[in-house]
Amino acid sequence: MKKFLLGSSTSAHQVEGNNLFSDYWAMERMQYTDFAEKSGAAVDHYHRYGEDIALMKKAGLNAYRFSIEWARVEPEEGRFDEGEIAHYRDVLRCCAENGIEPVVTLHHFTSPKWLIEKGGWEDPAVVGYFARYAKKIAESLGEFLGYVCTINEANMGIQVSAIAARYRAQMMAKAAAAQSLEGAAQVGMNFNTMMENMKKKAEENARVFGTPTPQVFVSARTPEGDALVMQAHVAAREAIKAVCPQAKVGVTLSLHDIQPTADGEARAAKEWDEEFAHYLPYLQGDDFFGLQNYTRSVIGRDGLIPADESMRRTQMDYEFYPEALGHVIRRVYRESGLPILVTENGIATAKDEERVEFIDKALAGVRECRAEGIPVLGYLHWSFCDNFEWQKGFSMTFGLVAVDRTTMERHPKESLFHLGAYAGKFND
Repeated sequence: MKKFLLGSSTSAHQVEGNNLFSDYWAMERMQYTDFAEKSGAAVDHYHRYGEDIALMKKAGLNAYRFSIEWARVEPEEGRFDEGEIAHYRDVLRCCAENGIEPVVTLHHFTSPKWLIEKGGWEDPAVVGYFARYAKKIAESLGEFLGYVCTINEANMGIQVSAIAARYRAQMMAKAAAAQSLEGAAQVGMNFNTMMENMKKKAEENARVFGTPTPQVFVSARTPEGDALVMQAHVAAREAIKAVCPQAKVGVTLSLHDIQPTADGEARAAKEWDEEFAHYLPYLQGDDFFGLQNYTRSVIGRDGLIPADESMRRTQMDYEFYPEALGHVIRRVYRESGLPILVTENGIATAKDEERVEFIDKALAGVRECRAEGIPVLGYLHWSFCDNFEWQKGFSMTFGLVAVDRTTMERHPKESLFHLGAYAGKFND
């Protein structure tokens, strides 16, 4: 096998700061927002990427997954900002100078505000818009592109749709907030606030986006919108390949280790089909699969069974279950046959020793899978640094590096160097 990619991941909006032309920037500033706080300058990775990439090298990491921000590159429909493209060229060049393999994601949840005003991710035009953007990146930055993830967690809208339905049902049944369901999506979401603000927010959305129901990427997806997301992936893949045939292109999905109870086999099979299996036809031309996993889902006859209160939880209310990664790798490879790149796996915790434990157990699963002959290309830990965890704000600490957001000073945690110590151990 080729050199194992060992590194960390970030996304532009969560670390760069001042993403002025994106839908999220607008949503964070709404009166009836679902966001706990604004992203603002985030952790200023936009200006400090050189320092951060040098720190990755110092720790022994050899890969870095980051996203190019579509809203920066194309702030107005059809107008590409060459200065911003040059910025990302500098980031890619910095990776090369430090011996870091870049894994580029073209879309990580945030979209240009103009795209949402035109119908967003439920409008068929999104396929062409995204393909045009992907082509521009390939033409401008192709010499640096090795691995490209078109869309981050392309299935997130379907997951949000299912969780929102469960949430509404539980509220109707109990007339109480369904706190346990906030840990069911592998993304920071404030479902309580979302439900309370629904009517007032619709009126404000109409003023901000021109529609009471803007279709941002993590809106609850319809089956038709779900298909559009995957069509956008395929169109982008073909656009990239036409310009850069050497680039390895794939998509990432958010996957749980779905474990059925004795009477939950049928329901678990349905959950897995929604989360992964029905996407298989769209993956046929991909070079690799970007696997993102944080925990498991135990499924009974009637659906998700929340983790028992006695079980260890993360800050995100996930069950602490690093063993999930190996289980999901095996299942995905069995069903897809694609080489697998772990593009996200990690834990939100204030206890770094817990993060170290999580890394050890997750990587034990990766090593076992590789020993079984499964082509696992690499492991990219989420996240390089504590950052803006979407609607949860800065309260969730996933990072290998802490950041003083007053001074933006970086404070590496033990877990960063612990992860880096694995370098070379996967190339035996």
